[in-house]
Amino acid sequence: MALPDYEGWACFVAVADGGSFTAAAAQLGISKASVSKAVTRLEASLGITLLHRSSRVVAVSTAGAGLLDEARAMVAAATAATEAARGDRVDLAGPIRLAAPMSFGIKVLGPPLAAFLEQHPAVEVEVILNDARNDLVAEGIDLALRIASLDDSALLARTIAPVAASVMASPAYLERNGTPRHPLELARHRLVGYGHRERAAPLRFHRGTEEAAVVPSGPLFVNNGDIAVPWLLAGGGIAMLPDFIVEEELAAGRLVRILSDWSLPQAHLHLLSPPSRLRPARVRALSDYLVDALKRSCGRVGELAAADKEA
Repeated sequence: MALPDYEGWACFVAVADGGSFTAAAAQLGISKASVSKAVTRLEASLGITLLHRSSRVVAVSTAGAGLLDEARAMVAAATAATEAARGDRVDLAGPIRLAAPMSFGIKVLGPPLAAFLEQHPAVEVEVILNDARNDLVAEGIDLALRIASLDDSALLARTIAPVAASVMASPAYLERNGTPRHPLELARHRLVGYGHRERAAPLRFHRGTEEAAVVPSGPLFVNNGDIAVPWLLAGGGIAMLPDFIVEEELAAGRLVRILSDWSLPQAHLHLLSPPSRLRPARVRALSDYLVDALKRSCGRVGELAAADKEA
């Protein structure tokens, strides 16, 4: 059996991602002619066309598009194996792509990243903040933070810490409209719908053997908690949000927790990585650093929430 043409696959991926043979050559540090020759050799061995060339543009063929994700994974695995072998003998250096939820990235992620980069100045971290679920393999993402249940069974996951969440409102809203003492009373209030999938996903509570569920009635539905905060502060209604989003507002009393004697479903912060366990040393180092730093950070927020509920 013939050995895989790793050089050809690496050149194909570089051209597909860079959009041209020139960009691929610059990325790989070889000549444009070498890139073209490697891709042509790979196409000949496979008996298919991977790239359509013209004088002005290079486009991935239908056959090439069908193989691109597997090619990226192959190249990433080979790169990771090489860097893992070198990892104990060289300083950490090179790029890392890290995805994270928007609010969590803005509120929490900055300080630990700054500290890591201070320790490892030759590492370059590209942070991708959004509230969508990224395809780590297809998008070339090395690590992803996620606050959600995990249904990507092929991904490697490290559970970092529970993420505290509370039901809250402004004192002014509660003074005008009354403070709910039971979750079912929320149905009579203006309640933010917060989530990524279902516009009217119910809020679920339990206390001992008692359970209750309430469907948010609006008028505000969001997939990012930060946008709801000004509305809450203005006395617009009630919301269930992660505590890290409103830590300052809760500490200052501008927002207050309600229904603290009821428990909400426990969310956790996870760190995900692509299926291959071979990862560059810099990625392993950032992974370990984030797990440790964010476990302490989330623990601090959780302790503040617990102390507030006991008060």
